[in-house]
Amino acid sequence: MSAPRRRRKIMAEMNVVPYIDVMLVLLVIFMVTAPIMQTGVKVDAPDAQAEPLDANNQQEPLTISVDATGKLFLDDGSEVPADSVTTYITSQLDAKAERPVYVKADSTVEYRHLMNAMVAVQKAGAKKIGLMADPAPPDQQ
Repeated sequence: MSAPRRRRKIMAEMNVVPYIDVMLVLLVIFMVTAPIMQTGVKVDAPDAQAEPLDANNQQEPLTISVDATGKLFLDDGSEVPADSVTTYITSQLDAKAERPVYVKADSTVEYRHLMNAMVAVQKAGAKKIGLMADPAPPDQQ
């Protein structure tokens, strides 16, 4: 007489340890690369005690940067000649939407370079033009 056979229960559990390991590796990668992914040109903007603007519009603003020597740069950090800025902004603006355009200038830039950038933005048809500044240090407030 043979002994009754025991049937093993099928285990339907999923091993999640490899997924947790992959998630932690991705988390570390994103934490390391996030500060590096900032785009734009290094501009030492002047400090201001102004309140930040509400971001109530749905569109990403265009940013034109003016460095200390008067060179103009786009959002992605590429340099653009002053006469091409108007063409670029015109191509980026939608006729129906009023996409804001911000001009960020170095604190040591000559006034005429800043005004040239503002005039180029205005000629492109931008209706919302703003100047960017760094927040004032807490000891000055």
